[in-house]
Parts: sequence; C-alpha cells; structure tokens
Amino acid sequence: MNQWAFVIGAYALTLSGTGLISLFSWRAMRNAERRASAGRVSADRVSAGRA
Repeated sequence: MNQWAFVIGAYALTLSGTGLISLFSWRAMRNAERRASAGRVSADRVSAGRA
C-alpha cells in the first residue's frame, strides 16, 4: 500500500483535532469572559449600594 495514504490521513486527523480543540477553547473563553463580565457588573452594583 502507498505510504502517502497514511501521511494524508495523519495530517487530516491532526488538522481536524487541532480545529476541534481550538473551537472548544474559543467557546470556553467566551463563556468565561461573559461570566467575568457579569460578575464585575453585579460587584459594581453591590459596591454602589444598588443591590
């Protein structure tokens, strides 16, 4: 069997895995930023006495 089939398969697997990890990391970062922003807003309201 030709070795290039394995090479192409390895590249495809690596690129798809990298893409999935990047997507999950980006979504987790967005959620963390949203939670941090919401926490900052509610902390500002508490310190201002508007809780």
